[in-house]
Amino acid sequence: MYSKIAIGNVKKSFKDYAIYFLTLTLAVCIFYSFNSIESQKAILEINKSDAQYIKLLNDVISGISVFVSVILGGLILYANNFLIKKRKKELGTYMILGMGKNKISKILILETFLVGLLSLASGLLLGFVAAQGLSVFTAKLFDVGMSEYKFSISTFAIVKTALYFGIIFLLVMIFNTIVISKYKIIDLLRAGKKNESIKFKNPIIYLMSFIVCIVSLGFAYKMILSVGLDVKDIRFTLSILLGIIGTLLFFFSLSGFGLYIIEKNKKIYFKELNIFILKQINSKINTNFLSMAIMCLMLFLTITILSTGIAFKSALESSLKDTTPFDASATLYIDENNNFDNIEENLKNIGFEFDNGEKYIYFKEYDSKIDIKELISAHVEDKNKNKLDNYKLSNVHLIKLSDYNKIKKFKDKEPVTLKNNEVLILSNNSDTVSIINKFLENNHNINVNKKEYTIKNDKTIEDSLITNLVKSNICTLIVNDEVTNNFKPLSDNLNIKYSENGKEKSQEKISEFFNSFKSEKIDFNKTDFINGITKEEVYSENKGMTTVILFVAIYLGIIFLISSMAVLALQQLSEASDSADRYKSLKKIGANDRMINKTIFIQTLIYFSLPVLLALIHSVISVKVCNNFISMFNNTNILGNSLITALVFLIVYIGYFYATYTGYKNIITSSK
Repeated sequence: MYSKIAIGNVKKSFKDYAIYFLTLTLAVCIFYSFNSIESQKAILEINKSDAQYIKLLNDVISGISVFVSVILGGLILYANNFLIKKRKKELGTYMILGMGKNKISKILILETFLVGLLSLASGLLLGFVAAQGLSVFTAKLFDVGMSEYKFSISTFAIVKTALYFGIIFLLVMIFNTIVISKYKIIDLLRAGKKNESIKFKNPIIYLMSFIVCIVSLGFAYKMILSVGLDVKDIRFTLSILLGIIGTLLFFFSLSGFGLYIIEKNKKIYFKELNIFILKQINSKINTNFLSMAIMCLMLFLTITILSTGIAFKSALESSLKDTTPFDASATLYIDENNNFDNIEENLKNIGFEFDNGEKYIYFKEYDSKIDIKELISAHVEDKNKNKLDNYKLSNVHLIKLSDYNKIKKFKDKEPVTLKNNEVLILSNNSDTVSIINKFLENNHNINVNKKEYTIKNDKTIEDSLITNLVKSNICTLIVNDEVTNNFKPLSDNLNIKYSENGKEKSQEKISEFFNSFKSEKIDFNKTDFINGITKEEVYSENKGMTTVILFVAIYLGIIFLISSMAVLALQQLSEASDSADRYKSLKKIGANDRMINKTIFIQTLIYFSLPVLLALIHSVISVKVCNNFISMFNNTNILGNSLITALVFLIVYIGYFYATYTGYKNIITSSK
């Protein structure tokens, strides 16, 4: 008997709460897809250098999945609580008919088990398909051929998904049992007749809350724009706290202050059914202002994560061509602990030789003793000075003109010439390039070793001197050779070009040689430590790092998005039945179906839009801050990435909004 009741209840609830089942299915699908990465057939052909990043990606996804399961568990418990509230009358009827609380709990446990089983099965089926798409996407990121692609299913991911969601639904069963044990028949039967009351009647309290909200958000925006992503700065933490407080107060003040303002405008307040709409919205916001604030913050994180995750990947990838002018580069940092002060001598000591066809050059960098920050801080705007804090320990480097011309020739470019009193200024770091250009607008002189020189170039020469993971040339001066005689060398550098006919052999040899230093498989009595990297390794490391970042961004972004939309939808649908009697009253006083549908549409639109609009405002600030950070690697079109994110966001938003509006109408219609 209990099984029949449970099955009947699931069928009946499915019509009104399809969003709940859909969200569970999507959650299972996403969870399985991302946790099946390592076993997907398409990535099994990835080469050895990329395979380590697949393992890293899998480890990161596994760690993130614990956090994701907590979010989804909270979502399911939260949604389940609303479903229970909606069914209070039904549960009260069971009690009147003589059914005990234990038996009601048994029915709810069976229902939860059926819902969990259905969502798990449908989610896994959808996940099997989604995982193949993710496999293709992963293979494309790692440039892997799909010639031997086969449909694959991960047993490990199935077991992991079933285990995690099994635990979540077990918690739901326990939660339902505890909730039912505390209910009284009178509370269940009168649930639909209880109106939400505003805790503070005085609009002054809401006005003050709104003012504090505006001030908090204003200070939060100002501080985060000033400090950027410097987590060590107390202003960074303070801006986050003020942002959270401002968001909470925004939704709290709306339930009183917003209604009070509209009530004063009689043309709006008394137009059609606006009184009813405003009372409905006020009741919902007053009850759910805390959850709306949380949803707003989650949506804000979603937009920021997706926009900046893609932008960060684009920035790193687009900078590779500029940061890898040579097939390989190595640097020997020179200090008092060195046995030898140049790379060439170290290579001879350990018997390393270049093969025929391999080309190479050496050059040194010197410490000018000119602090970058002191040099140009007086000539930049205040808003850019915080960028210079990243380089407060850096000095301007010097390179001989003859060495620079060797580098130019190695790049097949024309050499440069300098007069005795001239220098060239170089940089390829996005932050310092823009600031140095500002400096050059009004200054063309620089003091080196108590002698003044003229900067020959009007704009910064953006040039990479070695192959590296990032644009590491912060600020360098090209000077005549004799100028460096009085300066201490900082490093000795080596640039290499492979033989045209033996690139693979050269790559393997040079890479193995550089790795011998990192793995300490070399006699350091004969050589100092040489830090080297190949162009292929730069591309591989960049590809691996950006892929991990992108996958985490997409994973968390999608989870946050569907969780936020699902909660907003479920709140509306769960309260629709509580408002059924009010809509019946509207019908009795002459409101037609068109007017009633309009009220449902407007209040659903407003309820969905408020968290989204504030989240968008937060996101504009956060994306700007993140863009400033990303620009350290390379300038990127974050606007384009934000538009793509906005499009995805809009599709999901419209889908959930329409489903909520339709479901709300169905509940009201069926109650008539």
